Amino acid sequence: MGRPFGIPVYVSPTWFIVAGLITYSFQDFFLSWLPWLSGGEGYLVAFAFAVLLYLSVLLHELAHCVVAKAYGLPVRRITLYLLGGVSEIEREAQTPGREFAIAFAGPLLSLGLGGGGFLLHQVLDPATVAGVLVWQLWVSNVVVGVFNLLPGLPLDGGRMLRAGVWRFTRSPVSGTVAAAWTGRALAVGLVVWAVGLSLVSGQEPSTVTLVWSVLLASFIWFGATQALQSARLRARIPHLSARALARRAVPVTADVPLAEALRRAAEAQAGALVVVDHEGRPTGIVSEVAVESTPENRRPWVSAGSLARSLEPSLVLAADLTGEALIDAMRDTPAGEYLLVERGGEIYGVLATADVNRAFTGV
Repeated sequence: MGRPFGIPVYVSPTWFIVAGLITYSFQDFFLSWLPWLSGGEGYLVAFAFAVLLYLSVLLHELAHCVVAKAYGLPVRRITLYLLGGVSEIEREAQTPGREFAIAFAGPLLSLGLGGGGFLLHQVLDPATVAGVLVWQLWVSNVVVGVFNLLPGLPLDGGRMLRAGVWRFTRSPVSGTVAAAWTGRALAVGLVVWAVGLSLVSGQEPSTVTLVWSVLLASFIWFGATQALQSARLRARIPHLSARALARRAVPVTADVPLAEALRRAAEAQAGALVVVDHEGRPTGIVSEVAVESTPENRRPWVSAGSLARSLEPSLVLAADLTGEALIDAMRDTPAGEYLLVERGGEIYGVLATADVNRAFTGV
């Protein structure tokens, strides 16, 4: 849809579902406030409200992203979808204070829109389309702001709670676990509240209310569950070591047949092949995927160099990289294999992304 502040904005096809639901649900509301409208005009005003509401959601997400970019965190994109919007920030904040600021920016902007809309509504004629739209929008933004402040992941309030626990325990993983379990409790409480409110009033639960409650609860529950899974994975990050995961590498020149290169690797009990020039300087890494896809009867006639990726500077990593530094280095230049070198430039081995993934996921 555009690139405000350099951030690509996408609209999921599911947005059209919720836009249709909002248009259908609010048509009667707008007709009750503006009885002079025809049925078709009521739908048109309700659709305008749906569009303006999601523009407010977009501004909410932009607030997160602008603060994140101010802290130097790259933002991949914003996507508007069925239940609102999501900002894809590629890295986590370095400190709990920054995490809190990024999370709080969205609800703060929504509440600010609500406050601004309230003031604007005071000078508009409430019996006009503009007056009714502004009234409904400021109320909706206040609801969005307050709802997002609820202290459970994946809501913004959950990220704020995570930042608080992180600050207290000095452990981002502990913060995530606490906020995720709170999010799960919120999900259950949301459904219980929707059903209990109807039972207390002596009425059957409204189908629309029940459906929206279940949708929102599902969103919160699955988001909290993903956060818990992410926390378990992140707990393994400090234990990752490039040196411990490295494969022994055999150097071969580019013209060596693949079959011969593999024979040398097997003889040396090595798990990787590094292409070197005639002075022994590394120039490439033979791709494991390319080797596996080459039929055995072709391997004597295919050179090792033809299956190698050129050794760019970003593919050469220090052998002593560990934890977050190792993940960041690999994230900057995605590849199947990396050359590990000692501080003096000597080849230590090859780090395969597949090995890191297995260590990271425990599979």
